[in-house]
This record gives sequence, structure tokens and C-alpha cells, in this order.
Amino acid sequence: MSKTTNVQTTNTSNKPLKLIVVGNGMVGHKFIENVVNHPDHEHYQVITFSEEPRLAYDRVQLSAYFSGKTADDLMLTSEDYYDQHGVKYIIKDKVSNIDRAAKTITTESGRVESYDKLILATGSFPFVPPIPGGDAEHCLVYRTIEDLENITASAKESKVGVVIGGGLLGLECAKALHSLNLDSHVVEFAPRLMAVQLDEGGGALLRTKIEELGVHVHTEKNTQSITAGETCRYRMNFADGSHIETDMIVFSAGIRPQDELARQFDIQIGERGGIVIDDNCLTSDKDIYAIGECALWDGKIFGLVAPGYTMAKAAVSHITGGSDQFTGADMSTKLKLMGVDVASIGDAHARTEGAQTYTYINDAEGIYKRLIVSADKSTLLGAVLVGDTDAYGTLLPMMLEKMQLPDAPEVLILPQVEGGGESAFGVNALPDSAQICSCHDVSKGDLIEAIHAGATELAELKSCTKAGSGCGGCSAMVGQVLNAELEKMGVEVNNNLCEHFEYSRQELFDIIRTKEIKTFDELLAQHGSGLGCITCKPAVGSMLATYWNEYVLEDDHIQLQDTNDIFLGNMQKDGTYSVVPRIAAGEISAQGLIDLGNIGVKYDLYTKITGGQRIDFFGAQLHELPLIWEELVQAGFETGHAYGKSLRTVKSCVGSTWCRYGMLDSVSMAVNLEMRYKGLRSPHKLKMGVSGCTRECAEAQSKDFGIIATDKGWNLYVCGNGGMKPRHADLFASDLSDEELIKYIDRIVMFYCRTADRLQRTSVWMDNMEGGLEYLKSVVIEDKLNLCADLEANMQRVIDTYECEWKKTLDNPERLKRFAHFINSDATDDRLAYEADRGQNKARIAQPSVRAAKAKGQEIPALEV
Repeated sequence: MSKTTNVQTTNTSNKPLKLIVVGNGMVGHKFIENVVNHPDHEHYQVITFSEEPRLAYDRVQLSAYFSGKTADDLMLTSEDYYDQHGVKYIIKDKVSNIDRAAKTITTESGRVESYDKLILATGSFPFVPPIPGGDAEHCLVYRTIEDLENITASAKESKVGVVIGGGLLGLECAKALHSLNLDSHVVEFAPRLMAVQLDEGGGALLRTKIEELGVHVHTEKNTQSITAGETCRYRMNFADGSHIETDMIVFSAGIRPQDELARQFDIQIGERGGIVIDDNCLTSDKDIYAIGECALWDGKIFGLVAPGYTMAKAAVSHITGGSDQFTGADMSTKLKLMGVDVASIGDAHARTEGAQTYTYINDAEGIYKRLIVSADKSTLLGAVLVGDTDAYGTLLPMMLEKMQLPDAPEVLILPQVEGGGESAFGVNALPDSAQICSCHDVSKGDLIEAIHAGATELAELKSCTKAGSGCGGCSAMVGQVLNAELEKMGVEVNNNLCEHFEYSRQELFDIIRTKEIKTFDELLAQHGSGLGCITCKPAVGSMLATYWNEYVLEDDHIQLQDTNDIFLGNMQKDGTYSVVPRIAAGEISAQGLIDLGNIGVKYDLYTKITGGQRIDFFGAQLHELPLIWEELVQAGFETGHAYGKSLRTVKSCVGSTWCRYGMLDSVSMAVNLEMRYKGLRSPHKLKMGVSGCTRECAEAQSKDFGIIATDKGWNLYVCGNGGMKPRHADLFASDLSDEELIKYIDRIVMFYCRTADRLQRTSVWMDNMEGGLEYLKSVVIEDKLNLCADLEANMQRVIDTYECEWKKTLDNPERLKRFAHFINSDATDDRLAYEADRGQNKARIAQPSVRAAKAKGQEIPALEV
């Protein structure tokens, strides 16, 4: 067929063009997403069919399923999203027939639908070599969520697992078996792992690193048969006469295009499979498109998701009258395999005639880098990076844009020294056409356009362009483009805390820590100017409280506090306060409930159980606060710090104490965490949750720190939040012991307190962090910055110096004077009225104001300022 079909299919009629998408995988969903986000989306009706029992999910992140993520966590869309955008969806129903003349499809259930344009996004299927015995029970594949469920079930009856295939998916599968505590093996036909992407040196280092993790690697092995084993369920017999025994076998030996439907109905198929397409992703039928791994362009199948996304974009463009086309895709990739950083760029095997190579090997650090350049050393042809992939963001666009290399190309992979070469090849050297995010096809120019449109924060830029929201590998470069462009625009990249301090919050925290500064006045005198303001005073007060944990109402600190901190309670809209005692993990005795009830009745307080499993009293007047606190303290309660930017609650389910599904004692862990971190001042409020099993009754994954019990220990999730912009927490580490869990939380909390901006939630903090989750792991787990011991010591000092602020205030008569309405009278505020509702007094409404009283000639006591 011709390479390009120029006839476009713009819909000019009033009747919506009916688009049927066969397959609702990642690429099929991307096509739908592009249609519903198109300015003319109302001219198109979309129907999608999926033979799987669920809508599109992230296959790239499949291995995360074995680290605690659920099928819901992996979802890319939802029924609500499709309903909202008018997309019809049919699951568990395979399209089995195409009538090209009538332009209809028929499903296995007998459903018939007509179409104007048909999009085949049927993907691929795992290649299973025809090995005798390979179809036995516990011989599985690694492709869908159902496959993962089968692997998990088999692992419960197995001790040894083998993956046939040492490519990208094979190693991901090996990671999964390893996480299931199987004695794991990888069997590869080629002489090295990832033979397509890596050269001999890179493959050798990758093998060493993976074997150090406890996974056995067998290369140059051709499996001849699978028979019954002696010590395990099966025996794998190789062509060289050797064998290994295993209980489970997972085939991950590559993919084949799912072209059966097109093949049956006379749509052109390539010689070795795949639906032949042109640059517009049109097949041999002018009304049928093919995209993703089922499509064959220029004799090539593209087995990565990014090219599939580009095909989806091209197909939508052609249907809607645009000019975007698919002209091939770069197959460079950067990933982390079993904790090992690996990247492959362009001609990794130096197959270009006359190619020259430069190699850097650091055995001590486990680093291998190889550059492949043109014969005249002017352009970059490819690269292999193992153990350190930081240069990927620079090297990839240099290769794609054929940029001129420095006179000494080796400086691009050598360790950086003063005057080293990489600084000359930053983002400013890249043309606007340079692709920054391959997952979502975002160029440098796209980022610049978004920045000029107002996206001047990293999280904002990621959100509006989607750059960095796929695999995350480009996040650091997105940040570099942002800063470089702001500088060009004359926008000073200024993160000073305020006009009184020419330092960021992080820098000020380091100054307080290293110079042991204990007061605001001392910090201002040494490192600031002026008198301070409502921005810097509370921020510095919070930092001082985090590091030194001194009583916030001391003379040196009280001037820095917000109203809520000054009065140790949350001021409400009528001028009264709420009182929230700590009820750690929501656990309270019957007597405790009675005591709280008596206090609520005595002071006529509106009472409500909060979402954080605490009891909140509303309507306390200023003079009543110490009286209420005294009774609470006598009953064994202490402040719940609901008024401060600090730990609020640690929510929990009942866990293994009572629940028949509970894996671990979630209540005890939640109590321990709340008592450990209570009172810690932080840049913003912190919330935690502990669930006793993956049913997640404590909603832990919507918290700053979420902990979920499994049969192997605790899974830790970080940086989630509810509120106006909910964010699902990310899995940080799995199968942790109690000690490991607490150690990691200590480190993360204190690193957050040191490095976050003022009033920045943990979710935004991580989204704006260069390197994101992976960088945070390197700091906390690998101690990349050599900070962990200091972070732990800092946290221990906070724990050791904790005091209940209510009790501390009750013991200080001078401080109690503040809790009076007037400085010259014991009078109380009698201008409040109740509004009765559902058996409680609530929404107290202010009576005529002081100004009105003065107008009547009434004497008003002097108010305290």
C-alpha cells in the first residue's frame, strides 16, 4: 500500500461521526482521550470494546501489583470518566467479525454496531515458544492483571519460579517472582540480558547487579522440553544438556501483534504479522485504522507505549482534519530494573558504518557508560548507560536532534569535574522541537508555550502538559526547562521566604540547624532585615518548633504564632473555639467516652466525631478553654494539636485485633505512630492512616503517610492527600518490619520538614522534587545524601522533648491571663446565641455588635489586643 494516504475525513455533517475502538488498552484509551479533548469532540460518537473485564489500566506498571498496588490503583480511566464524556464502553465482549461492506462489527455475544471509522487497537499477545510440556498447569504468561492473579495463586503453591525471557518484560516478571519470595531464575536464549537494548558490557554489568539481588541468570539456554521434576514440580531441559528444576514457569519471550481480526477479513497484513498502516495509521481499508502494537509501519512493530500514543494522536488528527502523522519512533528507553538504572539510546550496538565508541567503566561504583558517535565524531548515534543514567536527559535529545558534539565527546560520560563538558549542553542548547517527554510526546516547545501561558510552577507545568506523568524519567529535565525559560523571561527564579530574608525556607532551616539559632530575633539580626512579617514569622516559628521543640507560648516564640497556635484551639466563625483532644488511632475506652460526654454537657458544646476518628467540641469561649483543658487532662487526655501545622491524626481500622481479614495489628501500629509524632510542627498538616489489610478500611492511601498490612509486613505509601486536589499516595517500600517502617517514616518526615516550602503539603513537595519518588527513595533508603543518621537524631530529639501544650499552659499562671475576654474585667462574651438543630446547639450567631451597643450609650469593657 502507499506510504501516506492524503484524503482526510473531517466531519462536516450535523450527524456525529461514529468511531468504534476495538481494544481498550493504553493506546486505545489514549485515542479516546485525544478525541474527547479535541475542540470538535461533539462531532464524534465513540464506542469502545474490551475483551478484558475492566477498562484501560497501566500495563507499564504491572510489577507494582506485586508491591501492594491494586487493580484499581493501575486504572487509567473509569466508567465515570467515560460517562461524563459520552463514551460508550462494552467490556468482556470480544469483537469477532467485521463486515467491511456494511461497515459493521459483531461481537462474540452477538452485538452488532455500525461504524463510520473503525480503530483497531488490539495490541499484542505473549509469544509462547512451542516447547513440549509448556502448556501444563503453572506454566503462565505475564501480560494482564488476570495473569498476575494467576502468578500470585501459583506462587502460593511454589518455591521456585523461572522466567523464560531476559528482556525488559522478562526482568520485570523476575522482579515480581522475587517479590513473591520465590527462588527466582531468568532463562535467556541470547548471550546476555536485554540483548536488544544493551551491548555486551552493559549486559554483563546488569547481570552482575541482578545476581547480587538473589536472582539466578542463565544465558544462552535453549529450552527443549519441560518434564516432571524430582525435587520440584517441573524440570526444564536445555539443548546443551543442562537442566534446572522449578515449580512455576512464566513465559515472557516477546510479543506478537494481535492481528487476527484484520487477517480474517482481508485487511493487509505484513509478511511476519502486523496490520500494515501508512503515516496516518490507515490500513488497506480507507475507513479502518490500526494503532499500537498490532500495527506494522514501514515493516516495524513498536513494542513501547510511547509510539502507540503517537499513533493514536496521528489517527485522531487524520480523522479530525489535522496534519499530524506517524513517521516512526525512537525506541530509546530509560528504566529501573529491580533497582538497577538502565538506559539505551539509538544505535546502542554501534552498527552504523564507521561508528566510533567511548567507554567509561567504574567497577567500584557499578557504573558502565558507552557512547557511540559518527565516524567524524560530530554527532551522537547512541549510548548505553547502566548504574548511572543521569546523562540520559542530555544525550537523548542530542541524538534525536543531531546536535554538534563537543571536541572531546567523552566528557559527556566522564564524571563531572570543574569545567566539564555537560554544562555546555544543558536545556538551553536544545531546539524547541526536542522531545522532552516521550510517554506523552511533549516537546521543549510545548513546555515553553505552557510556561508563557502561566504554568510557572513545576507541578502546574506537569499537570497541564502531562510531561513527567508517565514513567517519570523526564521530570528533572522538565524542571530544567522551566527554570531556564523563566530566567529568559526575566522572571527571577526567586524562592526567598519573603522580603525580610533572602533565603528559601530550606536554606533558613539549614541556618537554624547548623548555627543553632533558637529565636526569630537572632535569625533576623544575623541573616535578615527589617522587622519581619506575617509570612516569615509563622514560618520561622514552625521551623524553630520543628528543630528545638520548645513551648510555642514562650516569650521568644509567642509573637511568631498564628491565632490558632496562640490560643491552642481553632477559632470558629463566631469567635468561639473548637477543642479536640487526642484520641490516638480512634481508640477510646467507654469511660473515656463518658468523660468527654460529661464535659460536652457541662459546657454546652456542640459535639461531632471527625473524619480522623476524634471527637471535636465546638463553641468554647476563650475563658472556657483552660477550664475545659483542665478537665480533659484530669481525665487522661492531652491536646490533639488540631490547631497547628503538625500531625493531626493516625486513622486506623481494627486490624487483626478483631477483624477476620486483618493481617497485622493496625490499631497498635497507629497508636505507636501517633504517640511518636504527636506535637511535631511541620510545613503543613500531616495525616496518616494504617489499614490491617488491602481492603483499606482506614483509607490509608489518601494520607500523607499510608501504611497497609500484608502477609509479609507493612507496605508504606507516601505523599497522598484528600482535600480540594486529592492525590493517591505512591508506594514507597514493601514488606517492612515495624522497625524499618518507623525508621523510614522518621527520615521522610524530617526530610520533608527540612526541605519543603512554606505551607506545602507532602504531595506538592514530592511533585516539585526533581527526581520525585525515586529520588526520595535514594535519600531515605540508600542514604544518598548521607543524612539519615542526622534525620533520625533530629526526630528523636523532638520525641524526647514532647510536652502537652495544654498542660504546660495550665501550669503557668502568667500564660493563663491571656485566656480572658477583657483586660480590665472578668466579664464573658454574652453576645452569643444558639441555633438549635438536631438536639444540639450549633451555629452560634452574634448579637448586635459593640458598635451598636455604644450607639445606645452602653458601657463596654476594654478589649484585650
